[in-house]
Amino acid sequence: MLTLGTTFPDFTVKSTVGEIKIPDYFGTSWGLICTHPADFTPVCTTEFARTIKILPEFEKRNVKIVGISCDTIENHKVWAADIQCLARSNESDKSGKCELPFPIIADTDRKMVTELGMLDNLARTAAGIPLPARAVYFLDPKKIVRASILYPASSGRNFDEIIRLLDSLQTNAKTGLVTPVDWKVGDALIIPPTMSTEDAKKKFKGEIKVCPLPSGKEYMRYTNIEEGI
Repeated sequence: MLTLGTTFPDFTVKSTVGEIKIPDYFGTSWGLICTHPADFTPVCTTEFARTIKILPEFEKRNVKIVGISCDTIENHKVWAADIQCLARSNESDKSGKCELPFPIIADTDRKMVTELGMLDNLARTAAGIPLPARAVYFLDPKKIVRASILYPASSGRNFDEIIRLLDSLQTNAKTGLVTPVDWKVGDALIIPPTMSTEDAKKKFKGEIKVCPLPSGKEYMRYTNIEEGI
């Protein structure tokens, strides 16, 4: 996996929307790159169907999504109809429409998944080749890797956590504040050790609450405030 804080490397790849360049494809948006073990597999299909259902949540956060599988473009396009069917929860729709609201890369030579460490050695093909894991890379608008998650092929992703992590990353990028355990939008934020209480008071509106601790150290500092104008 790539180290956090590094620039995502350049790849020119074939996808369901034609040839694209990664990470240039994301433009000034945040980017989410998700690898999938194989087309026409049940867990992967539930993940893409879920992505379609909650796409407005990504759009309002200015996030573009790209999927990666090592199958062919042709397989991707046939599989897309299954994904759309499951997303609509309407098995009677056999129209075969294959337009997805995001591209799926055909990494048939396994270049991306191999170079980026997106493999699961515990899940292999009949020929003994490791399948791609369920990797997730979060890129900011500067194409910097801000977070990564690596799920095994056996476990579907938790998209509620992916959205929560996006909110945390974007909040930190905007304010410099950090988020505590199980944080959700609207919960108190934490002032990081790199920011003094005095600087925080100048930058933000409202009250800063310091949690008293036995050590006497004032490092647990919370705020619900928005960034000052």
